[in-house]
Amino acid sequence: MTLLPTDPHEQSVALRALQRPLKDRYRAEPAAGRQTSAATAHVVLVAVAAEVPQWPGTSRAGLHASTGGDGSEACSGDMLLEALAGCAGVTLRSVAAAMGIALRSATVHVVGHWDARGTLGVDRDVPVGFTDIEVRIEVDADADEAALARLVEATERYCVVAQTLRAPTPVTVTRG
Repeated sequence: MTLLPTDPHEQSVALRALQRPLKDRYRAEPAAGRQTSAATAHVVLVAVAAEVPQWPGTSRAGLHASTGGDGSEACSGDMLLEALAGCAGVTLRSVAAAMGIALRSATVHVVGHWDARGTLGVDRDVPVGFTDIEVRIEVDADADEAALARLVEATERYCVVAQTLRAPTPVTVTRG
């Protein structure tokens, strides 16, 4: 866990010191900035579910209640929204520290809309997946409206998950 000092100015200095050698290296060696992230799902053969190892343990993804699930397992769509909320939250915290904004509290709310008819193949004209996603950020901080607007704009700009969803990365599904 990356801890920061309590003073907003010291937070900015600490974060910049933490990231400076990385930024310098990536400027000097652009290829070093390219990272690989991966995830694996183990299909559960006795249920319509998949187990996904995560940092703190395993999540079990299953059918959403509107597609036949009983609600006892995580819906993959909800997991996507959780990833977006987590990424936006970490990005917001990092940007606030870099800007020297003292946060008293901050919450990221993410809501996505989708139509089960597409997923279930009831209507081929209905898209499969989210048709829109809304991210709402609540911030309580000692900062003026202009600074808070810049904070939210920078959070959106540097949130990896938000940017990936905005300009989708090609996904290839193969059998291996």
